[in-house]
Amino acid sequence: MKRKFAKIISLLLAILMLTACSEFENIEQTVSKEKETTTQYTEIAQSESVSEVEPYTVYPYTVINNNVPEFEKTDYTKSFEKYGELDSLGRCTSCIANIGTDLMPTEERGAIGSVKPTGWQVAKYSNVDGRYLYNRCHLIGYQLSAENANPNNLITGTRYLNIEGMLPFENKVATYVKTTSNHVLYRVTPIFKDDELVARGVQMEAYSIEDDGEGVEFNVYCYNVQPDIEIDYKTGNSKYVGNEAETIDNGEKQKYIVNINTKKFHKEDCPSAKKIKSENKKAYTGYKENLVKNGYSPCSQCNP
Repeated sequence: MKRKFAKIISLLLAILMLTACSEFENIEQTVSKEKETTTQYTEIAQSESVSEVEPYTVYPYTVINNNVPEFEKTDYTKSFEKYGELDSLGRCTSCIANIGTDLMPTEERGAIGSVKPTGWQVAKYSNVDGRYLYNRCHLIGYQLSAENANPNNLITGTRYLNIEGMLPFENKVATYVKTTSNHVLYRVTPIFKDDELVARGVQMEAYSIEDDGEGVEFNVYCYNVQPDIEIDYKTGNSKYVGNEAETIDNGEKQKYIVNINTKKFHKEDCPSAKKIKSENKKAYTGYKENLVKNGYSPCSQCNP
């Protein structure tokens, strides 16, 4: 009887250990996945400030100020959120929050269709994921602040900005806060040019408080663009400018080596590509016409 009881206890302990290991592995996999998402572009361009950001070429974001946020990093220990007032044109301004688990949502997101941010247009394109060019983009994402139809927190943003640009950084913050219960000081600022109604991009800054930025620290500018779509930022109007026929003929996206200094692009095995300095060399996977549209020309030696 004692031996049978001992076997049952051993079995229960083994099950508990397996469950704990599984949960730990799930957390580790989640954190690893988020880290991979925000570091998938290994040679991102950098700028000293938002005013010096280069026009969009290949990647959805660029690093600002060596990834160091520009707000004052004080000893915030309590969660808060502040949404800037709309400007004279009705445009969103900067939003800042100290993200903690107590700000995060406990229910499904509500409807936000009642908000019409400046420059809002309904436009559909077959080359856009989900077809709709524009999303109502939260400056401080719902998963961080549980904000729904707050007009001071929603801008007209492309699907590309929302998913490729902003979401990986929002996920990084959310994962960190959930797994540590620490706080992240977080600010998002839409960048408008003159009196344009659609932002050219957004600046995202974050700094984890309790560990002095060890867990999360970034300062990036995400482009409000959509590949193959030309946007009139003054009105929100748009048009398709890609070469649909060539895209169909080419089938899958191709891999190229890009020289951001000479504005040339090459095949991967091109001898000239191997001579490019590391600081000017970038890998790009996509369509040739996208590179040409953004001011790049094909190498005359490999003729990509």
